[in-house]
Amino acid sequence: LVNVWNQCAMRLVGYCTNEVMGHSLVKEFITDDYKTAVQAVLDRALQGAETENFEFPLITKSGMHIEVLLNATARRDEQGCIIGVVGIGQDITARLAQENEYTKLIDT
Repeated sequence: LVNVWNQCAMRLVGYCTNEVMGHSLVKEFITDDYKTAVQAVLDRALQGAETENFEFPLITKSGMHIEVLLNATARRDEQGCIIGVVGIGQDITARLAQENEYTKLIDT
C-alpha cells in the first residue's frame, strides 16, 4: 500500500497524496498486463533484492498511460529490518517515443 507520495509523483500522475495513500499501487495504477511483473519487482525488494531500470506503463489520473523506469529497493528501519519498498520512477514516455521515431527513420 502507498504510504508516501511526493510532489514529483503528484506531477507525474496527477493524483494528490490523499487520493493514493493506503491504496494499492499495483491494483489501482498499473495496467493489467504489467500487474504481475510490477508486483514481483516489489516483492523482490521486500526480500532485499534491488531492481534497476524496470520499465512499465502507469495509469495517470486523466487515464493516460505513461512509461515509467523504476528502481526499487528495500526500505529499512534503524535496525536494518525491511519495513517497505522505496520506488523511484522516471517518466520515459518522451524518450521512448523519440527512440521509436529514430527506429522508423533508420528502417526507411
